[in-house]
Amino acid sequence: MAQHGTEVTARIQGSTSAYAELIFSVAAAAGPQIVEEEINCTLDGQRVELTEIESVHGTRLHKAVVEAGQVDFTYRAVVGTAGASADFDDNQDILYRRPSRYSESDKLTPLGSELFKGLKGQQAVQAVSDWVHKHLSYVIGSSIPTDGAVDTYLARSGVCRDFAHLSVALLRACQLPARLVSVYAPGLSPMDFHAVAEVAVDGQWQVVDATRLAPRQSLVRIATGRDASDTAFLTSLHSDFDLASMKVTAVALDGLPTDDHSGPVSL
Repeated sequence: MAQHGTEVTARIQGSTSAYAELIFSVAAAAGPQIVEEEINCTLDGQRVELTEIESVHGTRLHKAVVEAGQVDFTYRAVVGTAGASADFDDNQDILYRRPSRYSESDKLTPLGSELFKGLKGQQAVQAVSDWVHKHLSYVIGSSIPTDGAVDTYLARSGVCRDFAHLSVALLRACQLPARLVSVYAPGLSPMDFHAVAEVAVDGQWQVVDATRLAPRQSLVRIATGRDASDTAFLTSLHSDFDLASMKVTAVALDGLPTDDHSGPVSL
């Protein structure tokens, strides 16, 4: 029988030189139906026990405690019908209007007020998406992990996280709650983990992807937070992790939808 939904995989290989606690954020978030799922981690070929940790908005973290050695982490899932977007409440309304480490909306509020004066709600969302898409160039290697929205605005180039950070900052500058979501993105080329913005209009979260490199309808949520500091695919505590290779795949088993990136689409 043919499968339906989205099949996603991730393989992360690298090494640690000493004791480390590795926090992987690659599993599909709770909410959608997960039809199949396999998660494995080895150290020098020996299986390592993973502890699942529930985080905000359905984010699922997996913790591996390892000594020095070669680490191989693999993930595969088939995700079925998408679940409803996370509920919107007063706490989120406040939290996601505030400036954050990589989306410094306080510094960009004057710019947002000038560019999007008089626009509210859905009009403001579309205007921000269109502006970022038009004025930024997608250039691999043009930014560094510590760049924030202001750096991206000045450079006028970046990768998906940079597009998302600037989108989030400008949406917040328009007085809209906005946040960043890491996702699997069928159709993305080159394939990798992807980052998009999410904005709340009339109490409903919707996706903004100013890169326009993949259809929003088939995205699979991984992690959700204020910016990339909350959604990193790997965090290494106590010692550094030397990343050797990473491979990500995402396939829409029913075929890719068409998305003109106008109008609301929810994860």
